[in-house]
Amino acid sequence: MSSRNAVLAQALQLPPEERADVAKCLIASLDGPADRDVEAAWLAEVERRLQDVERGTATFVSWDVVRERIAARLRANRE
Repeated sequence: MSSRNAVLAQALQLPPEERADVAKCLIASLDGPADRDVEAAWLAEVERRLQDVERGTATFVSWDVVRERIAARLRANRE
């Protein structure tokens, strides 16, 4: 058995919470270093949106509408 298969077999024996933690760590290990410019841009966007909410100028969309938009995009991508 390959080391990959052995590690996978052992990981699958863990309780769900520990498997989730292992998965999270493995996925994080694939990410490169954080891009400070991207993080700063996201922070600025979050701040802008928060200000819109506080000023009462934000437009909200219901979860039902958002869910349908996501479903439509997924259907379109399968075609």
